[in-house]
Amino acid sequence: MIQHIFHGDVRIAYEESGSGEPLVLLHGGESGRVQYDTFRPVLGDGIRAIAYDQRDTGDSTNPAEPYRVDDLADDCAALIRGLGYERAHIFGASYGGAIALQVAVNRPEVVRTLTAGTAIPRFSAAPASAQNLTHATEDRAAKMLDAVLSGKGQQEPKLLTEARRILLHRPAGADKRRMDAIREFDVLGRLGEITAPTLLIYGGDDPLGRVEYGQRIAEAVPGARLEVLPGMRHGITLEAKHEVAALLRDFILTSSR
Repeated sequence: MIQHIFHGDVRIAYEESGSGEPLVLLHGGESGRVQYDTFRPVLGDGIRAIAYDQRDTGDSTNPAEPYRVDDLADDCAALIRGLGYERAHIFGASYGGAIALQVAVNRPEVVRTLTAGTAIPRFSAAPASAQNLTHATEDRAAKMLDAVLSGKGQQEPKLLTEARRILLHRPAGADKRRMDAIREFDVLGRLGEITAPTLLIYGGDDPLGRVEYGQRIAEAVPGARLEVLPGMRHGITLEAKHEVAALLRDFILTSSR
């Protein structure tokens, strides 16, 4: 069931499942909360999983005005507090990983644990293949599918169908606002400020969120742990959802003892 929380003039739409430790899930740039439809159920008992639509996505609404990743981080913090929590565990993949890092830097008081998947700490340092995706092209969806799924994954009809389902097509104005926001993203020099227990999860063959970015974050964040999934590309919450869910669940429950 879709529910809503208001943060100023932004209406944040979210869905949840399970009960226990609160876990907020932040979706990637080309998706929405639907990215976690098949991921939430495999997290298991003891986790209250909350997936929400960021600005210009799905059932969330916002003014047609520019914003920054800092604003998206504030939205996440507002959702946590709006749900009645002082702090929550947060997990973000790709674009959502950037927001998760920004929340941990800007709003550490709301973060119980931080898990970032396939995230880039500074967008200007991203590979050309990632930066080119900020420009709408006719073959953008095809490029994303190849980046998200491994060659083996693309041969599995069910997985391919699911990947196509969660890749969203936004109106041009909404897409531009989101892409303009991520172009300015840069927390590389502030990673040492992160105090929350931190887990990093990367695909070994990811052409966008390369393992080297995870290594740089792990070196900068005190006590951070890096997990690399061999053979996986950018879609770790899809093709490797069981492995990622197991890592995330264990991290959260162990950190909460």
